[in-house]
Amino acid sequence: MESIKTLPKVVLILGANSDVAKEAIRLYVERGDRVIAASRSVDELRDFVTRSVRRPEMVTVLYFDAVAFDEHHRFYYGLPEKPHIVVYAAGYLKNNEEALRDWVGAFRMMQVHYAGAVSILNIIVTDAGNTRLERIIGLSSLSGVRGRKSNFIYGSTKSAFTQYLAGLRQYLFSRNVTVNVLVAGYIRSKMTAGLNLPESLMLEPVFIARSVVRAGGSFTIVPGFKWKIIYWVLKLSPERLVARLP
Repeated sequence: MESIKTLPKVVLILGANSDVAKEAIRLYVERGDRVIAASRSVDELRDFVTRSVRRPEMVTVLYFDAVAFDEHHRFYYGLPEKPHIVVYAAGYLKNNEEALRDWVGAFRMMQVHYAGAVSILNIIVTDAGNTRLERIIGLSSLSGVRGRKSNFIYGSTKSAFTQYLAGLRQYLFSRNVTVNVLVAGYIRSKMTAGLNLPESLMLEPVFIARSVVRAGGSFTIVPGFKWKIIYWVLKLSPERLVARLP
């Protein structure tokens, strides 16, 4: 008896120039899916696709700016195909001390991680003409699980994004659209380059990307068994203990 093959999907990746997103592009294409990779860094992204994706003809690269809110409607309705799967991977990082003193940087984190996501995803989910939409995946962070003094501004933007996705999951339940949030720990990436992070907890972008591509029915996805333990410690610890964390 022949095995049943999964039909190809159209995957829209927003913020596709991140290290995790690039690996997800490769994995989706290897699975046989068509990818629309959207980013501000279109030249860098096209170069990556040409050099590193086995079938570059399966990838369409488009310009997308998460904070160009007025352009989101035009961007979405100008897509060559409507997506089955949407991945929101846009990210921006300022360390906490800088963010406390630099409102522009702090506000940009809020725009990229939350406002930009809400803007474009609201447009996508209210498109009644896209009956093929089946999954939305948001890349969040363990920093958004509990407020901690070392990264509470960045963490608050990720927490807001996670809560939005939780409500969106309920909103789309009757339409059989699955919403997942990927809550990642430390990732070895260009965004964390130069930060003093424990090597034993670092995860490779391809490891995270596999969790994206293999997303199932559960809302929260925490890649890596060490980070699963840390996630639940943060979730369940009393405030007096969390206050002592860095």
